[in-house]
Formats: sequence, structure tokens, C-alpha cells
Amino acid sequence: MLSNSKIHHVAIICSDYEVSKRFYTQILGFEILQEVYRENRLSFKLDLKIASHSQIELFSFPSPPARVTNPEACGLRHLAFEVEDVAAVLEKLRAAGITAEDIRVDEYTNRKFTFFYDPDNLPLEIYQCGPQHIHPTLYNR
Repeated sequence: MLSNSKIHHVAIICSDYEVSKRFYTQILGFEILQEVYRENRLSFKLDLKIASHSQIELFSFPSPPARVTNPEACGLRHLAFEVEDVAAVLEKLRAAGITAEDIRVDEYTNRKFTFFYDPDNLPLEIYQCGPQHIHPTLYNR
């Protein structure tokens, strides 16, 4: 039913709107499409453009509960961004003061990847694009 669809957006609730807005726009470089303050919800909604096909909706709400990340909780595990050069993006993240893991290689696709975290400890991944070399055992799962 949805196999030919695209992901339109991912919604993220942040604890400090200005800090997260700066992180996603100035550090990660996402373009602001629209920003609104919803008086009835005491909430900002910031629509951010990801390439030409997807968006992040960044929300602020008064006193949201903290996200459980360790141990990992049921639900969305992380958000991954496909990039051409993981090492170059990692270098820019670290230059901006963002702590990130060292680069690893996916054992099934042979693509490079690494993780870093947003201001609310949401795990974010950068993942190498390019030809996929799928390990044969993936087809037997």
C-alpha cells in the first residue's frame, strides 16, 4: 500500500527550541521552510527542508518528558541522513563542536556510517550513499 511512497517528514519534539533550532539550521544546515508559533498550544513548529524530498518538523512544547535512549526504548531508534562523504561530514561536525562516534563500516552493505546526537540526545546517523553491496545473508532473513 505505501511501498512506493516517500517519507514526507519526521517530527521531533525538543526541550529548548532556540538551541535545537540553531543546531538543525546553523550546524546541520537545514533550510527553514516555515516557522509558526501556535498560541493555543504554547508551541513553536519549525519546518525544515531536507534536500528536495523530505522535511523535519521541529516542535517545542512546555515541559516535554525526556526521551529514553539508554537502555534503548521501543519506538523510533534513530534518524539517518545519507551523505556522499561520511568522513568529510564528520570532520565538519567535529569542527562545529559536535561529539560523534568514529566511522564504522556496515557489515552487510560495506557502507561507512557514524552516529552523533542532537541537543536532546536524539541519535542521528550519517550514512554513505552509493552502490549497495548487500551481503547474501540479508536475503535469508
